[in-house]
Amino acid sequence: MTKTAPESTPPLTVREPEVISGGHLVAKALKAEGVDVIFTLCGGHIIDIYDGCVDEGIEVVDVRHEQVAAHAADGYARITGKPGCAVVTAGPGTTDAVTGIANAFRAESPMLLIGGQGALSQHKMGSLQDLPHVDMITPISKFAATVPSTERVADIVSMAFRECYHGAPGPSFLEIPRDILDASVPVEKARIPKAGAYRASTRQAGDPEAIEKLADLLVNASKPCILLGSQVWTTRATDSAIDLVRGLNVPAYMNGAGRGTLPPGDPHHFQLSRRYAFTNADLIIIVGTPFDFRMGYGKRLSPNATVVQIDLDYRTVGKNRDIDLGIVGDADLVLSSVFQAASGRVSNGAASRKAWLEELRAVETQAYEKRLPRQLSDSEPIDPYRLVHEINEFLTEDSIYIGDGGDIVTFSGQVVQPKSPGHWMDPGPLGTLGVGVPFVLAAKYARPDKEVVALFGDGAFSLTGWDFETLVRYNLPFVGIVGNNSSMNQIRYGQIQKYGEDRGRVGNTLGDVRYSEFAKMLGGYGEEVHSPAEIRPALERARESGKPSLINVWVDPEVYAPGTMNQTMYK
Repeated sequence: MTKTAPESTPPLTVREPEVISGGHLVAKALKAEGVDVIFTLCGGHIIDIYDGCVDEGIEVVDVRHEQVAAHAADGYARITGKPGCAVVTAGPGTTDAVTGIANAFRAESPMLLIGGQGALSQHKMGSLQDLPHVDMITPISKFAATVPSTERVADIVSMAFRECYHGAPGPSFLEIPRDILDASVPVEKARIPKAGAYRASTRQAGDPEAIEKLADLLVNASKPCILLGSQVWTTRATDSAIDLVRGLNVPAYMNGAGRGTLPPGDPHHFQLSRRYAFTNADLIIIVGTPFDFRMGYGKRLSPNATVVQIDLDYRTVGKNRDIDLGIVGDADLVLSSVFQAASGRVSNGAASRKAWLEELRAVETQAYEKRLPRQLSDSEPIDPYRLVHEINEFLTEDSIYIGDGGDIVTFSGQVVQPKSPGHWMDPGPLGTLGVGVPFVLAAKYARPDKEVVALFGDGAFSLTGWDFETLVRYNLPFVGIVGNNSSMNQIRYGQIQKYGEDRGRVGNTLGDVRYSEFAKMLGGYGEEVHSPAEIRPALERARESGKPSLINVWVDPEVYAPGTMNQTMYK
């Protein structure tokens, strides 16, 4: 009998656990939040995040200065309603981005800045570019932290995003040590929040009793007015605001990102009569605007008026000025609830306010006609009013307007009227110069279907202007205008007022730079403009060029905006 050899037992297969790196965990957390692009300037501390973004389908847009990356993340949040994200290296990379974080903080813009950091294993040893980033950024952010372990990377990224939306939105900051980013851990040990499953709705409808009280006030007011601020756009409250002002016949003024809520020409759209309205109204409703320097700290409102303030942030309501009613909540929900409550009455008071609107329209018309000769002026050097008038006439319903500058943009604030909601961008209350090019980058990248028109002061453009090349590199055409007076003219005016003409040129005079040549050198389109009649044709050629452009318009350096001359710091 032949023996059969025993069958051999197959060897046991040992399955290696699936692992993931810290940088890839960052990318997964960004993807879960809906982030589809990061703005960045490269550095050795952060490259594993790039590798993760490639795998997750997140675009990596590289710029020439970290301030531009941070401003672009801010701008992207404003345009899209989604949080923006900037990624920068440690030390000077992070400190370069501090201005962008600070601007987003004052402007209530939700964004995440991720900064590199030296390895934890080299903590306090003097590693390359080591700085106490968290300590520096904590006062100008809603949340700032160090990621302590690779397993916690995605978890803490999601935590930072949650904090961006606590109360009024704003920026968060994370520093991630290099060895935390580069290390890999088993996937099952890492907490990776699921998209849509780690953040609650932040929309508050406001106290129902306060809603009813405001409805009563509106119905019974003879001369109400409403100021629609940036939070109207932040909360996408455009439709609710329009329903309220049209349905109850309330004159509306707009500032910040709230500009464009009502189109120019709407019978409830007012701009030039605001001071008169604030002086003579019996009910003033302030939506999403703090009583800061732009509002004279609340002192510009009539002491005899009933004042109501609506804001996302409890701390803002009643700050600097007593109010009669405060409502903490989402402007969209609050305004729609107030309109619904007021509409259920026998009379909502709309008909009785016809005379009030006519009174304000007369003031508005008088102010416009008084200024019109300067808007149509043929003088040379060019009157800044003529320049901003031409820009306003040039805009279409699809034009996103961006203002970046001091005196020249103060002129534009009086004249330029965006024709659609969400089509106005300015720095906000920090007054940061240099936001223009990064805001163009963000706006055109996020909305390639829109035309982007940007007005720069020559001083403001100089701060971040080299990223014009980034716009060329990414083929992001826009119409750029430099109002060039070879001066930091807003400051120059103040120095003349305080110290006299003979000291009016100290520290504020710039060279006569042909910015059109700068644009052409970098691959864009450029023209020089010296006479008013040349402005519109040059703008049209810039539009038709299909390139990033700079139309360099030489404006009168001896003319100052009324807003500049009325600044209290110069009194």
